[in-house]
This record gives sequence, C-alpha cells and structure tokens, in this order.
Amino acid sequence: MNADNLQRPAAAHIERLVRIALDEDSPWGDLTTQSLVPADARAVAHLAAREPGVLCGEDLFRFAMQSFGDVEITFTIHDGDPFNTGDTIATAAGPARAILQAERVALNYTQRLSAIATQTAAFVAETRGTKTRIVDTRKTTPGLRILERYAVRCGGGHNHRFSLSDAVLVKDNHLAAVTNGDPRSITEALRAMKQRLPHTTHVEVEVDRLDQIGPVLAAGVDSVLLDNFSLEDLRTGVQQIAGRALVEASGNAKLDRIAAIAATGVDLISVGALTHSVRALDLGLDFDLTV
Repeated sequence: MNADNLQRPAAAHIERLVRIALDEDSPWGDLTTQSLVPADARAVAHLAAREPGVLCGEDLFRFAMQSFGDVEITFTIHDGDPFNTGDTIATAAGPARAILQAERVALNYTQRLSAIATQTAAFVAETRGTKTRIVDTRKTTPGLRILERYAVRCGGGHNHRFSLSDAVLVKDNHLAAVTNGDPRSITEALRAMKQRLPHTTHVEVEVDRLDQIGPVLAAGVDSVLLDNFSLEDLRTGVQQIAGRALVEASGNAKLDRIAAIAATGVDLISVGALTHSVRALDLGLDFDLTV
C-alpha cells in the first residue's frame, strides 16, 4: 500500500502523544542507562519482526528515537506494507543512551498500531470479491483514536465517524428515549430530528429487527445499521432496503464470519475488535553487538 495515500496523522499530534509517553516513562531521566552506559557510546539497533504483520507507527518510532539525541533512522518497510518473520523493518544508529531511553515507547506504539493494521488486513482479506468495506468503531484507546484509526487505514480498512460530533448515529437507546415503540413515532421522531440538522449531516439509524427498516427508511435516512442480524435476515434486509440507503452490518463480526456477512450484499461491516481487543505484535529492537 502507498503510505502517501494513508492520510498520516499530523506531525504535531504525533509529537504531542510521544512526548507524553516519554515523560511518563522517564520523568527524571533513564536511571539505568545514565548510570551504566557511557555518554559517548554509540549503537546500531534493528527493529526486527518476530512474527508476520503489517506495519504502522513509522513516524512515532522515528520521533521517539530522535527525541534524546541525533539518531539516524532508516526504514526498509513502510506504513501499510506487509512484512515476514525475521524481516528488519528499520535501523536506528546513534548515541546508545538515546536509543535505549526511547526503546520502550517506540516499541509500544509500533507494536500496538501494527497489531491493529495486521488485524484489519486479515478482516479486509475476507471481503475480497465483494463491494463490502471493513470499518472501525469508536471502541478505541482513549486519547489514541487518531493513531488507531490511521492503523486501520494502514491495514486496508476504512473509518467510521470519528466522534459523536461528526455524524448522526441513532441507536436503540436513543429511539427508546423518544418513542413508544410505535413505528409511526419512529418515523416522526427521525423526520423531526432531520429538520433540526444541517442538510449536509449524514444520518444513520440502527435497527435490530426487520420490521423497523420500513419506518426508518420512510424518514429518509442515509444509512441503516443492521445490528446482530442473522445471515438470512441480513440478506432480507439488504433486499428490503434495495439501495435506498447504505447498509451496515454490526455485531458478532468475527473473522470467521466476515466472508459470509459480506456475501449478503451489505456495504459496510463495522468491527470493534479491530481496535479494542488486539494483541501487541511481537516486534523487537536488537542491538548490533559488533558496533
């Protein structure tokens, strides 16, 4: 994947998050490194893959490594690129103290973001040959949403709304708060809501039963989210909506079900697991002992 097309997070945002992490990790310096490693010691370290994956975190790794000294970073694999076990992803050369002090933070970011990219790529692979897109959710690590959504893009996925302020997504609890369950009241409530919104605002409504689709479509919404539908009901729902709105499937979107869900004809599958339950990818920083 071309990293230039991934809409990288702004440098200022990356720098702020990395500085917070570095300050947390060594608020008064690195006691071990400063008391053991000579100030003039130099080192070469290789970011090595212990398992296959898709890279994400290139800019964060670089900024962390260069925060404590003049460290030269060379990447042989870039964000969005796959790699195999044993590959050298990047090389850091410079003051040993700087590399050692930045090591944990640089790895933490790169391991987590690469895990998200890798998991996303696995889900995307299950949709090949269909029109379905894999999208993320707001189930992200607080404070890291911009980075984790970028990791989803690195894995070939797409982003849902970024925040509660970006678009309307009416869920079951919203409807329960303003309607009495009468289908007509659902349509009326949605129409009244749309009158209060700018005409450019995208409106999506979640339904958990087939009989809710008609009243929702009657309100002229842009997307319908079919929540925890069986495969049979997903197919029926897609046919019932018939292109009048985008169709998103959500709930129980496990990797072994993605191909079957995509085959029902939905436009989108939202997957919280892309960000909320990944295991950090096994990447390591190996020092070159010959230096």
